[in-house]
Amino acid sequence: MKKILVTIAISLTLIATLAGVAYAATGTTDPQVLQDLAKVRQVTAKYHDVNVALADGYLPTEDCDAIPGIGGMGFHYVKPALMMDAVVDLTTPEILMYASSGNGLKLIGVEYFVGIGAPEAPVPNPAPPAPILFGRPFDGPMLGHIPGMPPHYDLHAWVWQPNPDGIFAAWNPNVTCE
Repeated sequence: MKKILVTIAISLTLIATLAGVAYAATGTTDPQVLQDLAKVRQVTAKYHDVNVALADGYLPTEDCDAIPGIGGMGFHYVKPALMMDAVVDLTTPEILMYASSGNGLKLIGVEYFVGIGAPEAPVPNPAPPAPILFGRPFDGPMLGHIPGMPPHYDLHAWVWQPNPDGIFAAWNPNVTCE
């Protein structure tokens, strides 16, 4: 009987520890969200090689995005064919995010993007409801950030670079453009 109780105690301790690690890494212990994040890592792992992203139709933007004192998003590689469709697909993010490293560009996360109007148009009123992925609504609606960008909703997922502000935060204080 004592062996069974010890085994149960050890098992519960191990489960609690693993749940704590999962929460610390993602900010959630929801099994479906953790499974979905693992799937995103699986389908985007090939994009650690930026040349594969380019071959798959992702195009680099000109600038690295960062705000001193807040954090960065790095370089965005966008897939134009996905930018204006209304489809939200866990396995095909519209944007890949990269940061400079000693060995070139390093994949740090993905961004899901749903355009809700013509380029440079105002946000529609009323705006359509926010898409939902990972059990959470996208950020927005918001105006485009650069010329030619439509009003949109977006959701960042820092699946390759830890973010102390949370895996779905827009900005990551661990990312800079220096």
